[in-house]
Amino acid sequence: MTRGRIRAKLRRSQLYTFACLRPHVNETEGSVQGCPRVIYCNQPHMHKKRPLKYCTNYISTTKYNFFSYFPKALFEQFNRVANIYFLIAALLSVTPLSPFSPVSMLLPLAIVVGVSMAKEALEDWRRFMQDKEVNARKVSVHVGNGVFSYKPWEKIQVGDIVKVEKDQFFPADLLFLSSSYEDGICYVETMNLDGETNLKVKRAMEATSPLNEDEAFKEFTGTVKCENPNPSLYTFVGNIEYDRELYAIDPSQILLRDSKLRNTAHVYGSVIFTGHDSKVMQNATTSPSKRSGIEKKMDKIIFILFAILVLISLISSIGFAVKINYQTPQWWYLKPKETDVYFNPGKPLVPGLAHLVTALILYGYLIPISLYVSIEIVKFLQAIFINQDISMYDDESGIPAQARTSNLNEELGQVDTILSDKTGTLTCNQMDFLKCSVAGTAYGVSPSEVELAAAKQMAIDLEEQNRESANAKHKNSGSEIELETVITSNDGNDFKRRIKGFNFEDSRLMDGNWLKEPNVDTLLLFFRILAICHTAIPELNEETGNLTYEAESPDEAAFLVAAREFGFEFYRRTQSSVFIRERYPPKGQPVEREFKILNLLDFTSKRKRMSVIVRDEDGQILLLCKGADSIIFDRLSKNGRMYEEATTKLLNEYGEAGLRTLALAYKQLDESEYSAWNSEFQKAKSSIGADREATLEHVSDMMEKDLILVGATAVEDKLQKGVPQCIDKLAQAGLKIWVLTGDKMETAINIGFACSLLRQGMKQICITALNSDSVGKAAKEAVKDNILMQITNASQMIKLERDPHAAYALIIEGKTLAYALEDDMKHHFLGLAVECASVICCRVSPKQKALVTRLVKEGTGKTTLAIGDGANDVGMIQEADIGIGISGVEGCDG
Repeated sequence: MTRGRIRAKLRRSQLYTFACLRPHVNETEGSVQGCPRVIYCNQPHMHKKRPLKYCTNYISTTKYNFFSYFPKALFEQFNRVANIYFLIAALLSVTPLSPFSPVSMLLPLAIVVGVSMAKEALEDWRRFMQDKEVNARKVSVHVGNGVFSYKPWEKIQVGDIVKVEKDQFFPADLLFLSSSYEDGICYVETMNLDGETNLKVKRAMEATSPLNEDEAFKEFTGTVKCENPNPSLYTFVGNIEYDRELYAIDPSQILLRDSKLRNTAHVYGSVIFTGHDSKVMQNATTSPSKRSGIEKKMDKIIFILFAILVLISLISSIGFAVKINYQTPQWWYLKPKETDVYFNPGKPLVPGLAHLVTALILYGYLIPISLYVSIEIVKFLQAIFINQDISMYDDESGIPAQARTSNLNEELGQVDTILSDKTGTLTCNQMDFLKCSVAGTAYGVSPSEVELAAAKQMAIDLEEQNRESANAKHKNSGSEIELETVITSNDGNDFKRRIKGFNFEDSRLMDGNWLKEPNVDTLLLFFRILAICHTAIPELNEETGNLTYEAESPDEAAFLVAAREFGFEFYRRTQSSVFIRERYPPKGQPVEREFKILNLLDFTSKRKRMSVIVRDEDGQILLLCKGADSIIFDRLSKNGRMYEEATTKLLNEYGEAGLRTLALAYKQLDESEYSAWNSEFQKAKSSIGADREATLEHVSDMMEKDLILVGATAVEDKLQKGVPQCIDKLAQAGLKIWVLTGDKMETAINIGFACSLLRQGMKQICITALNSDSVGKAAKEAVKDNILMQITNASQMIKLERDPHAAYALIIEGKTLAYALEDDMKHHFLGLAVECASVICCRVSPKQKALVTRLVKEGTGKTTLAIGDGANDVGMIQEADIGIGISGVEGCDG
């Protein structure tokens, strides 16, 4: 069921290239004077003339067209030094000075250039056919009088009303008007945009949601005023005038091209952005042109060989001129008196220059054109072998390895540094609810994989020590028994039903036993936060009869599974409510409760939290919040910090066990407080302008304060199979391994131990920034000087190390890395990093991943390989000498 998300993103980054070939759209084109972009919904005829004529929905991602193919392809071929030389030699072979037939020089060049151009043409033809297939897709479009008929995508215009059916892709960026659901929601898969397989909930405007039949659009009209085309996938600024009322358009009401409609019979939408104006095409990036080290070295060798060739030819031509001048007059049989431009004893300089050209052609085979042909053929065959390698075939998804280019094959054997993402690459991105803390009390006794790996490593270290002792045999068997006990002690309950996403073991909370705990009210609130504070969608599995959850993150799905196992099953969602089936005691009849969703404050990477404001069946208004512990703790009230100290201690323990943690909190609201805040919130939502997001953030902050801490969760992201062994072998081969992750330092360090990136006895160097609330220039300089001092001291410590077998690991977090990557410090940072066997960069942004990769590549001059599986890894993959995208479960570090 899962498909290759990063593969899709990389494919797109390769296809949507050459921005210079895209239809250029002036930013002011199509704007009414003094207004932004204007769209007349259900009136496409208004957009057939300027200034309201926008680009068509036809897309082209090809590199060439019919007229540009030959000049552009030839230009690219003769960017190679050797091809330029062979071209000059071929042209000279046509002259009478050539000792060979012109065919012997022209034919090999034509074959080499022709084969390369044919390869380019084949690749571009595939792009063209892919474009043709996309442009020819059919979608139902309103043609008037409430009648819809199918049209190809390329014929869609701005303003058209389209009807997209289940499992179809959206043909353009659409304003979501209505759906087959009465409450106007739909479920969208954005895998082709951000790599996430989790479904997103989209909500139509309340004013247009009743338009859920074809006939309803017979008289429908509306005027949209919005921002100009831009690449931001998560923002949209605009409004719609409908039925003499003005409504603000929220980003959640925009359906983006290349998203897919899921679990919804159909939706109606008005076309806002078409073709190359759509956000997915605006995000298209030019793939960097990468050349292998061998190809670059071959250019240098060609220069050297050419210099040798010129030298040999000069010596030969000088000798020829000397012979003609001094000895030829005595050789009567050569008829020295019969002269021409090639033979004139009286003027030896001209024949000498003519001979120089002849010698250059004659000795030209010193530079072998067959070398290029052989290398191209070998690379092509290697790419076929890679694609057919059964060891790199994924049985679960049915996806083989795919070599996107054959130019970099030989670089795989030259890799010096590997830069890897963590979540979804080293780990599976399949979360299991493992432990939790409620009211300062720890629950959950199952060990994490990190703890098991640490125990295993300790047992191995003990075994090695025992081998060296006198009674090795006796103690070896004892340590093996201990190791087996440690590793298998967790599997004693294998007869129990394995629940995906739930690996929690603690009888105090299971089977309704939580009712006997001292903090029953807090536990009840904890379970309800898990069951209510989310954006997930329940789905009934017809085969098993159980509910499964389509959530925006694996963590969220794990929370819902945990809530269900604790007796709080989320089973239904509408646009305005969530429904929970509560079972306590477990043998009693389940109680179905409705919680009305008043407001949803979404999770973003900047906010690092999400909240819902709900009204329960008693009419009480509650704010339920979950987020990063550092964010939640800063927003606690004085009375809400009762469990802070105990929870903080447990969170540190969970981090050391390699678990991902979130804190849970709540707040009770009275009616007047909520009404006053909600009016501000609605005003911010309906505002139009560049500061809309900042205003919403400010209003949300006003509500998300004075919280009361409830507890914390800890979920485990398991390692991919064979990761520790693989990293261990790579380290033994002398490769340096860098892990770039968005996780916090404690989690990253412990995952490092679990996957053998960090080993017992390895000395850790942690570079951290001073905590400073000041933002002045002097404060920043002080932080920067402190970081530089840490780097300098660490470098000095490594230089003074006397143990030749000592290994160091460098650990640095994103805030510190921002300073370390500045121009005046980055080379100091790199100098320290290359001296370390392992490097872990924590809390890094996607941009920082790319910058670190560039620094390693350019600073060391050695081959770098980047590997990742998420949208946040694309920059890093493109920046490295070799980029590898993993098809699997995309991970978003948190």
